[in-house]
Amino acid sequence: RIPLSGAVHVVGFGKASLKMAQAVVDVLGDAVAGGVVISPVGGGRVGPVEVLRGDHPILGEDTLRASQRLLQYLESVGPEDLLFVLISGGGSALFEAPEEGVSLRDVAWLTGELMKRGADIVELNAVRKRLSRVKGGKLLRLIKTRRVVSLIMSDVVGGRLDTIASGPAAPDETTKEQAVAVLRRYGLWEEMPPHLRSAVLRSPDTVKPGDPHLQRVQNVVVASNLQSLLAASQHLADRGFNVVTLSAALEGEAREVGRVLASAAKSAAWFGHPAKPPAALLAGGETVVRVRGRGVGGRNQELCLSFAVAARGLPVSAACMGTDGVDGNSPAAGALVDGYTAEEAEKAGLNPLEHLDNNDSHTVFHKLGRSIYTGPTGTNVNDIFIALVYKT
Repeated sequence: RIPLSGAVHVVGFGKASLKMAQAVVDVLGDAVAGGVVISPVGGGRVGPVEVLRGDHPILGEDTLRASQRLLQYLESVGPEDLLFVLISGGGSALFEAPEEGVSLRDVAWLTGELMKRGADIVELNAVRKRLSRVKGGKLLRLIKTRRVVSLIMSDVVGGRLDTIASGPAAPDETTKEQAVAVLRRYGLWEEMPPHLRSAVLRSPDTVKPGDPHLQRVQNVVVASNLQSLLAASQHLADRGFNVVTLSAALEGEAREVGRVLASAAKSAAWFGHPAKPPAALLAGGETVVRVRGRGVGGRNQELCLSFAVAARGLPVSAACMGTDGVDGNSPAAGALVDGYTAEEAEKAGLNPLEHLDNNDSHTVFHKLGRSIYTGPTGTNVNDIFIALVYKT
């Protein structure tokens, strides 16, 4: 239970911040004195809470302006007031205040290069935290109140608080040495301008476990990928499927993961393992794409296209989508495939393997009418994969 004495303030950032703010205002009503949240879709208000637009997935001027306004608002929160901090996926790009000597362009360039070269979220954050005044628990140093409740929607495999939105209100154990190692791994350390290398090495350290600032915050995870998988599992079981959740920690190269998931579908179809048809195989997490081509697509569609090639002829239908409604540089959230998709593509004059090599999965699915379009969903709990294996 959280005592509501003192004024109640709300700040937030992430793809779900708008809906999270609405939920807080709906529950607390007139107790909310004000606030600022940053969303990919900004403008207007939720009760007394301002909604500002930020940039995603690459940092931009809107994020910088909105972040400055949010930090300005925090100055009005008194030491005995109650502050809700609403954190969700996408917060790393939507909320930023670069360290002294680091420009927004610097952070955007470095983040973009790491993403293009296949860095995962943990690697990205190890670097971003060195260049930010608010990531890695540093936001807590800018908050005056001793009463902070951080409500978190997890978009990170494993739900690590130090990784979600780069852990602005959580302890961080990464080091500058780890950040340098990531940059070397992806061939960026020598490419970086000298002032950026200096910033990585000399920036103020992140908030470590045991730091007194952590005593003022209570972190609560309110939604996660695992919860969504459990709900989907129950829904499918109620409809007669034999359900197996293969993993809630799906990671790796999207096309490789697609092949592995297809092998699980083959095993179910041919041997009744890990479940007898009608079977539902579920998985959740977040894969990565190493960009080699110049096509249109994303990790979910790339996984689906790889799955379709490997599952050719199987009595299976499958879908993979981002719960935020966005997949890569495409307008789709994901795609729907079955055992005939690869053949269907070839009959339409499309070569699935060539499109995979060009990172152009969306072109295939759009032409076949197999794309999943939802638009921004206002939530973000990673990606969900579902394969339905039928009796032959």
